[in-house]
Amino acid sequence: MTAYFEYGEKETGYLKSRDKKLAEAIDRIGMVRRKIIPDPFCALVHSIVEQQVSGKTAQTVFDRLNGKAGGITPENILKLETEEIRNCGMSARKAGYIRGIAEAAITGAVDFDSLKSKTDREIIETLTKLRGVGVWTAEMLLIFSLQRPDVISFNDFGIRKGIMKLYGINELTMEKFSEYRRIYSPYATTASIYLWEIAKGL
Repeated sequence: MTAYFEYGEKETGYLKSRDKKLAEAIDRIGMVRRKIIPDPFCALVHSIVEQQVSGKTAQTVFDRLNGKAGGITPENILKLETEEIRNCGMSARKAGYIRGIAEAAITGAVDFDSLKSKTDREIIETLTKLRGVGVWTAEMLLIFSLQRPDVISFNDFGIRKGIMKLYGINELTMEKFSEYRRIYSPYATTASIYLWEIAKGL
């Protein structure tokens, strides 16, 4: 059964009260359904696959890996050689990262089950110790697995593009981004969902 990021009138109502331009966009776009992957390990593998490729391509590669592994679990991933993972349609480097994440899960170097009890910052600090996992990848897990409510990524091209398009600006500094983040908080994730839609031209 497909799961979606949960938000509603509480979040959109707050954002609309805070920002007129975003309010207009929310009313124009309506509710947005964004798929999530509740299992953090599976979600992190998906985020690795998704790095620097289109969403459609990433999903194709992920589906191939899921089929070859018989389900995305640490145990199943480690049954595959790096070359077998690579042949699903990704670089050898990414394949190595995915095996490394599986090893970290098996050895307990990262306890994926305990992530839900950690703060956003603690989760980012934990995951970015893994090879191939940068801040953006960890932030995507916060959104698309753990459904954390207050995440917006300066490292995400779509987010930056959405902000620049919404406010009609040609450049987005970290200082300006931080101002918008403060406006959107504590529901920055819902703002992110709309900014991605705006970036796509909606």
